[in-house]
Amino acid sequence: MILGILQTGHASDEIRQTHGDFDSMFRRLLDGHGFDFRVFNVVDMEFPDGPAAADAWLVTGSKHGAYEDHPWIPPLEELIRAIRAAERPMVGICFGHQVIAQALGGRVEKFAGGWSVGRQSYRIGGKTFHLNAWHQDQVVDLPAGAEVLGQSDFCANAVLAYGPRILTVQPHPEFDAAIMAGLITHRGPGIVPEDQLTQAAADLPQPNDAADIALMLAEVLKKARVDA
Repeated sequence: MILGILQTGHASDEIRQTHGDFDSMFRRLLDGHGFDFRVFNVVDMEFPDGPAAADAWLVTGSKHGAYEDHPWIPPLEELIRAIRAAERPMVGICFGHQVIAQALGGRVEKFAGGWSVGRQSYRIGGKTFHLNAWHQDQVVDLPAGAEVLGQSDFCANAVLAYGPRILTVQPHPEFDAAIMAGLITHRGPGIVPEDQLTQAAADLPQPNDAADIALMLAEVLKKARVDA
């Protein structure tokens, strides 16, 4: 089964040297679930011919805002709508979560409440999951047909579903403790408040539930088309 990774940004040089780019992080997260991966660097205007180029799709995170004026965002939104219309499974993470919502009629903005960084608690399906976060933007208005499956005290629309074949999550299950440590060191200073970085660093040894979220994502990605 081919999983197309729509890469909407690149990890920083410091992170990439040790942990690879975002596609490598998702390869590790979804290892063992039976996917063959094909990467499209849409951030560099490298797009597939259409939804049929992969059996299922994943939209990665990015340092960019979904509402920013970049030449690759409008065609990415068109592709997202085409994937939905073709009934191909799709998942989105952080920026992917946001741009899918925006493409389907929702609204994303830089959240006035500030940043969510480090290990956070999310209520998903009546259970509590701990996952790493790194974001300020949020989905603030839902598209028609979106169902909220999970939230945190900071993020009301943290996990969204659009029927059985599209699932998006605001936190980063692909960010393990080592990647978070790199972000805290190389990306956070001067951008994220120091007290939040300190707390995130202190929480690095704590376990999280990334494997459970990976299973949720894999289950959605493996859903066959109705007419298959």
